[in-house]
Amino acid sequence: MNAIARPWTELPQDRPPRGIIRLSRDDMSALGVGAGAVVRVAGDRVAYARAFPSSAPGAAGLDAIVVANAAPRGRATVDLAPAAAASARRVEFLAVAGDPPPRDTLTHFTVAVGDTLTFGPERSLRVLSTAPDGPATIGAETVVSFSTTGGGPREAGFSALGGLDAEVARVREMIELPMRRPDLFARLGVDPPKGVLLTGPPGSGKTLLARAVAQECGVAFFSIAGPEIVSKHYGDTEAQLRSIFERAAREAPAIVFIDEIDAIAPRRDGVGAERQLERRMVAQLLTLLDGLDARNRVVVMAATNLPDSLDPALRRPGRFDREIVFSPPDRDGRRAILAAHTRFMPLGPDVDLDRLAAGAHGFVGADLAALVREAGMAALRRSPSHDVTVTAEDFDVARLEVAPSALRDAAVDVPDVRFDAIGGLDAVKASLTEAVLLPLAHGDLFAEYGVRPPRGVLLSGPPGVGKTMIAKALANEAGVNFLAVRGAELLDRYVGGSEEAIHRLFAKARRVGPAILFFDELDALAPPRGADAGGVMDRVVAALLTEIDGVEDLRGVFLLGATNRVEAVDPALRRPGRFDAIIAVAPPDLTARRAIAALHAAKLPLDEAALDRIAEATEGKVGADIALVCQRLGVLAVRRAVAGDRSAISDAEIADALGVLATR
Repeated sequence: MNAIARPWTELPQDRPPRGIIRLSRDDMSALGVGAGAVVRVAGDRVAYARAFPSSAPGAAGLDAIVVANAAPRGRATVDLAPAAAASARRVEFLAVAGDPPPRDTLTHFTVAVGDTLTFGPERSLRVLSTAPDGPATIGAETVVSFSTTGGGPREAGFSALGGLDAEVARVREMIELPMRRPDLFARLGVDPPKGVLLTGPPGSGKTLLARAVAQECGVAFFSIAGPEIVSKHYGDTEAQLRSIFERAAREAPAIVFIDEIDAIAPRRDGVGAERQLERRMVAQLLTLLDGLDARNRVVVMAATNLPDSLDPALRRPGRFDREIVFSPPDRDGRRAILAAHTRFMPLGPDVDLDRLAAGAHGFVGADLAALVREAGMAALRRSPSHDVTVTAEDFDVARLEVAPSALRDAAVDVPDVRFDAIGGLDAVKASLTEAVLLPLAHGDLFAEYGVRPPRGVLLSGPPGVGKTMIAKALANEAGVNFLAVRGAELLDRYVGGSEEAIHRLFAKARRVGPAILFFDELDALAPPRGADAGGVMDRVVAALLTEIDGVEDLRGVFLLGATNRVEAVDPALRRPGRFDAIIAVAPPDLTARRAIAALHAAKLPLDEAALDRIAEATEGKVGADIALVCQRLGVLAVRRAVAGDRSAISDAEIADALGVLATR
């Protein structure tokens, strides 16, 4: 498919908008489109426009409707590509403002769900649904309907989902294809899947995807929630389960969806004799799944965020044949989800969805929806008017209110610090770039040459040289999730509790990968084995070793450790394959000390000579010491400014501040 990027301009509004784009003949030739063909226009969002030639070469001319739907403001260019648009059989609009325009006005527009068509300041329509799903072109035969209620878009099958491309592709293969083309499976002589288990953290889109499948396939949908079917009367619960499956068989093709299945089908070996109801529910569900006839085209979907709590008998082939794991979305997925949720939001020109997505580590779909909602509420608090727009500042306010679900019990707020904000340590930065950033950016080349990327790096050096700071800067440079391990949280007084905490930590890291797992003061968590008389720390170290290179691969997780006593870390952790490299972070030299002083004193009234003096006087000191000196000079500058004195700090005052290091 031909695709080009071009600068854009808005066409003069001397005639009613028609959803068109004006392109030079060279650009139309580059796209391979003729006059009247549909072109995909991508700014912050995606719109569709009919292309017509322009006599003037250069920028693409967009009319007002295309500008509103593609939202390219703040971008110098738009991405253009030819698009295949079906002829619309039906289009439903929401009358956002004013009365609907004459029917003929809408002919020839190419629309998709969520598009807004504005005809003048007091007449606006929003596309609620199209058949088939957009892009679809409105013609003379299209049935057009208008609604005056329902201020938001309706679910429109898979098109309403963002950031779930891989999951949608698997579901279409396993459920939609058997529902629509059972003859293909009959020809191959194989039975389609009977059941699909969706697993993943809460809010990742499991239930939303299940409902989208039913809507996309156009089949009957039966939803089961545990509390609704549990009865105090003996046998009623099993009877209700049987009734739902019987109805599904009568109305096949159908989907039976069991939400939070772990609540009604727990492991039977963990249920006491007094909880016979759970045992009976599991047995009944197993019987119903085994009794499903593939030819009846009834598929069972279930969702849970605790797959290990399910009875193992449910997770074998013939019952739940496949399991789809919903991981927290990566940066591109978060960008797609934000674009979906802000599609109808009037965004200010300073809103950068790419920046928001990059900073939303660990956010699942529900978190991003809450972020957009809180940003809208912040905008309304700031200016409760009809024409209010949501700005970047509103999203910054919302970010303080919404915490990431996937990292809630293991995340830390990584400061906005990058490598260029850390003075010196150039060799350390280069080593970490090669060990972490290079595999992330060029993983395909590592696979091509059969090279295993480093699994971990251990930073060693005296206190205060910047080990923890550079770890946090690395997470920002890499743009991945950052999990900081607090040793006290992993240690438990009960036997086996510490090992279980370590297992949960690594399971979370695998689930939210790519991620950096940072162990600060590693020597306190993994001392040499044999030194602990009680054996508690020996078991902790053994659990760490097992998780790092045990049976389950640690794919997508990079280990980063920091210690000022590398000899106090168990030797088994320091070998290649675990912490592959030990990077010594030495005290800064004169050039590095000068750079550190310049960073910490950037806003202080100090001249270049003063910075040189600080650097020369701190020989043998670390970055934390230099920061302490600059901090004392900063307090002195504030005290003098309160008295009205903003003159440069004197040599005597610098010497006094340096004197604090003599006592340390």
